[in-house]
Amino acid sequence: MTAPLSLAHSPCPNDTFVFHAWSHGLLSAAPPVAVTFADVDETNVAAERGDFDVVKVSYAALPWLLDDYALLPAGGALGHGCGPLVLTAGSTSPAALRGGRIAVPGERTTAYLLLRLWAGELQPEQVEVVPFHAIMPAVAAGRYEAGLVIHEARFTYPQYGLTCVADLGGWWEEETGLPIPLGAILARRSLDVERLGAVVRQSVEHAWAHPEASGAYVGEHAQEMSPDVQHSHIALYVNEFTRDLGPTGYAAAETLLRRAADAGLTPTCPALR
Repeated sequence: MTAPLSLAHSPCPNDTFVFHAWSHGLLSAAPPVAVTFADVDETNVAAERGDFDVVKVSYAALPWLLDDYALLPAGGALGHGCGPLVLTAGSTSPAALRGGRIAVPGERTTAYLLLRLWAGELQPEQVEVVPFHAIMPAVAAGRYEAGLVIHEARFTYPQYGLTCVADLGGWWEEETGLPIPLGAILARRSLDVERLGAVVRQSVEHAWAHPEASGAYVGEHAQEMSPDVQHSHIALYVNEFTRDLGPTGYAAAETLLRRAADAGLTPTCPALR
């Protein structure tokens, strides 16, 4: 029997929804996989070590990863109205960031890269990496002046009494007219990359065709999330760019990485295709 490929992605609803069919053996002729769940900050680091055959990472991490991995055109998270938010426990002004402490979900996340591109003179004095699900409680408790949040926090931050002072996805879209590239799917270059891209696309299409099939799996791994939030999460982050990046998706990723390199925030990124 062929050994399964190692696949790593987050336990968030969009990822469990997208990869359910592949991970549960529902796709004809797809190689078997063994799934590891991890936050994106962990997968960014693990991919740099080469720990997984197929892995979801931040687009911001690609400059360090594309020697050994190839970007797949399916399965990732890009879109409109889905970018990271900067939250505070009271202030309504972005100036609250200047000289303060901010909790971020990872140093090589797209969220943190966008913050650095956007902030200018408002750069916070102290930055601390905090698991994304712990950021809002920490800001609400006063341990940080601000928090940079991703995923379902877009829907749930009012429950913590927090205020959104910047929508970095909205800023990006106004700046570029492009969707925000958040999460990318990579596969080892030593594997059949074209085949794996087709398998991931097939898994996305199966999820759309049979949305009820993954419901229990999505709910099992969602972190303290109501079914309504799970459905909103999937509707926002799983879209046509998840099925195929297309010219616009590639342009968005290339623009982000070019701007990051021009600003001296990342190395120059190898070609994405």
